[in-house]
Amino acid sequence: MAIVSSNIDQSDSLSSKGKKRVVDGAPLADEKRSFREDGLRPKCLDDYIGQSALKEVLGIAIQAALGRGDALDHVLLYGPPGLGKTTMAMVVAKELGVKCRITSAPALERPRDIVGLLVNLQPKELLFVDEIHRLPRIAEELLYPAMEDLRLDLTVGKGSSSRVRALELPPFTLVGATTRAGALSSPLRDRFGLIHRLDFYNLRELQSIVRRASELLRLPLNDDASIEIARRCRGTPRVANRLLRRVRDFATVQGQKDVIDASLVEEALSLHCVDRRGLDATDRRLLELLMNSYGGGPVGLETLAAALGEDASTLESVVEPFLLQIGFLKRTPRGRVLTQVGKSHLQEQQKI
Repeated sequence: MAIVSSNIDQSDSLSSKGKKRVVDGAPLADEKRSFREDGLRPKCLDDYIGQSALKEVLGIAIQAALGRGDALDHVLLYGPPGLGKTTMAMVVAKELGVKCRITSAPALERPRDIVGLLVNLQPKELLFVDEIHRLPRIAEELLYPAMEDLRLDLTVGKGSSSRVRALELPPFTLVGATTRAGALSSPLRDRFGLIHRLDFYNLRELQSIVRRASELLRLPLNDDASIEIARRCRGTPRVANRLLRRVRDFATVQGQKDVIDASLVEEALSLHCVDRRGLDATDRRLLELLMNSYGGGPVGLETLAAALGEDASTLESVVEPFLLQIGFLKRTPRGRVLTQVGKSHLQEQQKI
């Protein structure tokens, strides 16, 4: 009846040549099909690296809920893709000792889909809805009484003979995840008791994530190699694990059985055009166009999109955010401008 899926319904980011970007935070098609990164996911809060403020808040809430014998309050997690929202939901369910049911908002197209999920929940179970801002309006309105009053209001019959039937629900926890918190309606957002943003990870945290994943993959890395991968993963654990797998592939083909060092990481990731700051070919094409063809800008978004053969919305939502975050690009009222830091990085890459 209801569609329950662990697939993350999010479009893969493509370069201008149609190739999937290895540095993008969204899950790639093979990851969505098999969820192979599940083996690298932490299983408890103690194993979860980073997001210390969120871990502290959730740890207290979980202990309080277990002490009272209640279901955990509803949780909304938001932030860029690949930072661990799904993983945190699974960790919370494990800490609570309950099952985690996973679905995505686009899978809940019809009212019966969300109804089927809710009526089949067991007491205190956790329901994880990814990209919750994309919930259809009818499904969202069904959630209001379910979240607040543990009640499902169903309309029975048609026309003058129709009536509303209230169906009682067991206590449950809804964990919603979104990359666009501002797109949630106020009534839905206000029904979450815990709302928290996931931030990008720092270099030390990413190095710890790479070390942990390399041990699980039985891939011997020295400290220089682990920090080299951490520098290139754009503050995102999913990208770190993806780059680590590419290094493993390269080491396997090269017959490397000894400890992997930074030079092998450099050689492996150069094949994927990922430089020391995590920029790939698409990022560099944008920056080089600004520098070589427009003198550093300002240049309008539509002009850049036409020159690169990309969709303007793809540039704005997929390519630009990281360049803005690290200070290589600026948005001004007149258009995009290449910063001096970005220009220096391009010049250094050209010398290599």
